[in-house]
Amino acid sequence: MVKQSIFGRIAQLAKANINSLLDNAEDPQKMLDQMVRDYTNNIAEAESAVAQTIGNLRMLEDDYNEDVKNARDWGNKALAASRKADEYRGSGHAADAEKFDNLAKVALQRQMSAENEAKGAEPSISSQREVVDKLKTGLGQMKGKLNELTSKRNELVARSKTAAAQSQVHDAIKSIDFMDPTSEVGRFEEKIRREEAKVRGQQELAESSLDAQFNQLEDLGEQVEIEARLAALKSGGAAKPAIGASAAGAGAGSTVDEADFDKL
Repeated sequence: MVKQSIFGRIAQLAKANINSLLDNAEDPQKMLDQMVRDYTNNIAEAESAVAQTIGNLRMLEDDYNEDVKNARDWGNKALAASRKADEYRGSGHAADAEKFDNLAKVALQRQMSAENEAKGAEPSISSQREVVDKLKTGLGQMKGKLNELTSKRNELVARSKTAAAQSQVHDAIKSIDFMDPTSEVGRFEEKIRREEAKVRGQQELAESSLDAQFNQLEDLGEQVEIEARLAALKSGGAAKPAIGASAAGAGAGSTVDEADFDKL
């Protein structure tokens, strides 16, 4: 019963579809770790069971070989006793001949008993050999599965670490993306642009104020000229136009009705 249980477990584990199990696993790495531990423990138990089964088979084989040897030895003794009886019978010693004939019969009886023992053990030995062969095959398959599991686990761990490293690199690159407005560099660049725009605005404002001041100066100069000429007219002199001054310029800044000139 124990052998059958162990054999069934070996067959079940050896036929396990690792890829299918991993596809249905919530955490493949943890499952692989557990499977490696389970396989290691089961292989240790299986090796112990296989060793015990092989030991039992070797004992049966030893007993069988002993029975075969005994059968052969008792056959030789029966033959020797029969020949000795024939010698005594040929020399006229009937009593001694009878004695060795009886010894030959006892030897033959024991030979037959040993042969029967050996013959009876043959089916058990054959069955045990078959079981041992299957156990050895299953054990080899389990060890192959264990190697596959270990390789899968190492591959999965390596891929997991690689993916984590790639994710970290991606996050690092994203954090310094100059074109990303959410990045620190992007926000700093936007702040500088705002400062530069403010300076340009201040410059434009300053330039506009300076132009206005110059325009006021020009208007003031023209008004002074007009007042001077008016004073000259009142004193009896002629109003002399300024060199380069245009007629249109002389009237700038005044609100005069042209019809008033016609009344002069």
